[in-house]
Amino acid sequence: MPTDDTPTRNIALLIDADNASWHALDPVLTVLAELGTVNIRRVYGNWSKPGLKGWRDMSVRHGIEPQQQFDLTKGKNATDMKMTIDAMDLLFRGRVQGFGIMSSDSDFMPLATRIRQDGLPVYGFGTAKTPQGFRQACSRFIDVAALEQANGAEAAPATAAEPTAETPSNDLGLTDALPPSIGAKPAAAKKAKPPVDQELLKLLIDAYDASKRDEKGYVSLSAMGQLAANRSSFDVRNYGFKRLSDLVESVPNFQIERRDGRALVKRVR
Repeated sequence: MPTDDTPTRNIALLIDADNASWHALDPVLTVLAELGTVNIRRVYGNWSKPGLKGWRDMSVRHGIEPQQQFDLTKGKNATDMKMTIDAMDLLFRGRVQGFGIMSSDSDFMPLATRIRQDGLPVYGFGTAKTPQGFRQACSRFIDVAALEQANGAEAAPATAAEPTAETPSNDLGLTDALPPSIGAKPAAAKKAKPPVDQELLKLLIDAYDASKRDEKGYVSLSAMGQLAANRSSFDVRNYGFKRLSDLVESVPNFQIERRDGRALVKRVR
């Protein structure tokens, strides 16, 4: 989560244009604001390829420095090597305090691992098919499809089926301002959140068990999140939530209590 020194951090975003969608760039930049200011922006690819036109346009719009890499041998990609060399150069200069890597290529796992060994955060952005090796090597790995979907939902205007000020909704997401007796049609239910899988549930339980509890059995949500992050690259946005508290509240195994502006968590089952 952002801290008081976040705006002073210098962040580098390196993009593998062959294995990243330009549609996700706007929300990716927003996420990286958690780390600091993305002053270094580079996108790598062979710009003679028609498929990279979207990235060419985005490089102009967002001030991204395009890096040309020709396909010298069929089946071989010099882009990965160039990205890795540049990342190591930036790391050793000591002027970058965090990295973002947009790619679904597992070849970047050693790079992410090496950057983290120097104590710098690495945010990975890729598809759901990204191999676990690269996912787990990152401090955070975020599914760009989920990120794009969340970003689109925020930008979409309200429709007739959505609750408005005149038609308040209940917890089920159904319009209940007018009784059925006068012909009011129920609004569509809110879009269901992705189910919490057993692997994530175990991660949350282990983090809770490892956290210091008060006399009522509550632990700090932030401390619990920190412990979970130390073991996994999970990010709540992959599950359709904006905040860790929203995710934990959706899991019936836990309940959240707020005291003096702090969120506390207790396991109930």
